[in-house]
Amino acid sequence: MDALVMAGQLILGLTILVGIHELGHMLTAKWFGMRVEKYAIGFPPKLVSKQVGETEYMIGMIPLGGFVKISGMVDESLDTAMLSQEPQPWEFRAKPAWQRLIVMMGGIIFNVITGILIFAALTYVYGESYLLAKDVQYGIVTNEIGQKMGLRDGDKIVAINGNPLVEFNDVYSPDVLLGQNASYTVERNGQQVQIKVPVDLMDKLADGDRVGFILPREPFAVEAVKAKSNAAKAGLQAGDRIVKVNGQPVQFFHEFQLALQNLKGKTVPMQVERNGQQLTLNTTIDEDGVIGFQPELLLPRATREYGLLQSIPVGAEKAFGVITTNIKGFAKIFRREVSASKALSGPIGIAQIFGGNFSWVNFWAITAMLSMVLAFMNFLPIPALDGGHVMFLTYEMISGRKPSDKFLENAQKVGMVLLLGLMGFAIFNDFFKLLFN
Repeated sequence: MDALVMAGQLILGLTILVGIHELGHMLTAKWFGMRVEKYAIGFPPKLVSKQVGETEYMIGMIPLGGFVKISGMVDESLDTAMLSQEPQPWEFRAKPAWQRLIVMMGGIIFNVITGILIFAALTYVYGESYLLAKDVQYGIVTNEIGQKMGLRDGDKIVAINGNPLVEFNDVYSPDVLLGQNASYTVERNGQQVQIKVPVDLMDKLADGDRVGFILPREPFAVEAVKAKSNAAKAGLQAGDRIVKVNGQPVQFFHEFQLALQNLKGKTVPMQVERNGQQLTLNTTIDEDGVIGFQPELLLPRATREYGLLQSIPVGAEKAFGVITTNIKGFAKIFRREVSASKALSGPIGIAQIFGGNFSWVNFWAITAMLSMVLAFMNFLPIPALDGGHVMFLTYEMISGRKPSDKFLENAQKVGMVLLLGLMGFAIFNDFFKLLFN
């Protein structure tokens, strides 16, 4: 079921983003009087189509891309039959270079606008929830990766790169995870200790438990109990505080989770505190190490609210932050501080980012991020991508000489080989990580 939810979110998210991207190309082309022969979401075989005027609108059965066919343009279809004829006024090749440049940038621009608008809408509706570092009074819990760096359970992170830590979430900022010479300053036993962040941290996180790298140690209570779950059958109620599992004291949520993982499939006594009284509930732990309730984490969190106009620049900052993170990530790959096999993901990896539980907030946040990633990747100067066309058009505008149609055709072929190779690598890499991680 989780796999279906992940696949469904992936297909829906990509359909929205590809549709918007290709819409950007189509609308700008029509604006300049170019003939758009086909607007397609998905790849053939054809699922459904409708001819409206000069344009066929199509939905393909392979929902992992899309395209727009503009008359007189050498694109990934490699349809070059028209090149032997004189350019017609409605063709792409007959238009001025600046118009062709805008058409090629149309998809990227639409994806950037989409990312900004989604981030802005989420900011306006939900605000920003944050946890102040000073409120992480019990310190952190870390996993094996953090322990090898020198972090210890109970450490209090007080500074990052020498700057005081104000909001706890900044411990995961790109300046730390993707930066150079990054460090944490922690308070331990009344003393401050400097912890250097290894340059290959992202590689280590890709191999290990990225979620449990640094977490606040949090007391917890029961917020809601799932109907017909083992917790419900045992008599657990909202508001209960679980204080012992099988006789083992648990103060923090990570301790409770660890206790359940060690007792999978067993029925054990749980001591709970309810209205000032101590109760013992015999509870069965399922094979996944859960009992079926929603925890309420008790460290105080605040919400930063924004008005409609305020949310737009905040949304733009979040959107362009995705691009900045991608640039830093590519720099890490080129410096060989992060391996491409661990950094790059294909459809399976993207589906896993969405996760097996559906949440509209989570779905739109990830879709906004992917919209910016799609814009960034398409802007790369690789033939067959929009950035390749932009590169050649920029050369034409600066030099006053247009590359020959034969050159553009061959460049498209080289670009297609590169893209298919990269796509094949990403898909193979997904399966490899799925099987061996």
